Amino acid sequence: MKAMVLTAIGRPLVFMERPDPVPGPGDIRLKVEACAVCRTDLHVVDGDLDHPKLPLVPGHEIVGIIDMVGEGVDRARIGRRAGIPWLGHTCGECPYCRSDAENLCDRPLFTGYTRDGGFATHVVADAAFTFDLDQDAGAVAQAPLLCAGLIGWRSLKKAGDGKRIGLYGFGAAAHIIAQVCAWQGRDVYAFTRAGDVEAQHFAKSLGAVWVGGSDQMPPVPLDTAIIFAPVGELVPAALRGVRKGGVVVCGGIHMSDIPRMPYSILWEERHLMSVANLTRHDAEEFFPIAKKAGVKTYTTIYPLDRANEALADLRAGRLSGAAVLVPQAD
Repeated sequence: MKAMVLTAIGRPLVFMERPDPVPGPGDIRLKVEACAVCRTDLHVVDGDLDHPKLPLVPGHEIVGIIDMVGEGVDRARIGRRAGIPWLGHTCGECPYCRSDAENLCDRPLFTGYTRDGGFATHVVADAAFTFDLDQDAGAVAQAPLLCAGLIGWRSLKKAGDGKRIGLYGFGAAAHIIAQVCAWQGRDVYAFTRAGDVEAQHFAKSLGAVWVGGSDQMPPVPLDTAIIFAPVGELVPAALRGVRKGGVVVCGGIHMSDIPRMPYSILWEERHLMSVANLTRHDAEEFFPIAKKAGVKTYTTIYPLDRANEALADLRAGRLSGAAVLVPQAD
């Protein structure tokens, strides 16, 4: 197999050949068709997340064809298109797993962080945490749904049913969830980097009723807001933007420090919460909804060996939608 490998924190990924992985009991192997590039991949590569497995193949928005299964896995799955998400395994025994909160498992494994991921031609994963996907939809189009879509959906559920919803940071997750919100009949208020005209036009094209810089106040009080950008300064901004009793959800796994802020902007029963990981139930809910809503993912394709370029473009904010790595044909 070929893979882009992180050998040291803060260093560029290295393109190399490795032995073909073999699935163990309960595992499957995918021949990778596409792997989207997530901001969490940046946090892993840049060292914002502690103790990754090294050397490591990043990537956790993986779509491919199952070409081998381990002991105990139904061989009928061979040949099917499947997806591998961030949450790669849970213990099934801790209090969180036993209370339908597997996203908070005490002993989890994460794809592309504590186990090898999809910046490669092949990847092995726990079959129980691998989702069957639409066989007719394109691999590239479905790849961003595996994290940007799933985390966006979980964030939206936590945000509640408010009519006016603010999305701070209009990247991969927001461009998917904005379409779901429009399908649900909600009003989307999109906040981008100040002066990012391209991102604002993009948000408008996906149904946003208002767009502006993240340094601006919305024209009306919001019912709820989701922060996808990993910028702590947006927390007080979003709290100021929501109504009394409003909800602010932090949708990322990492965020810069939240600055000191007056209690008055949290008062009046505003809610501030984070979202951690995802559950398999989120996927069971989200994929059918994305199909009903007609969600279209907007992608920029990079060959596998240009993963460093894709990461750099994401880091610099040069992308609309999602970057997707595609291994070259054999």
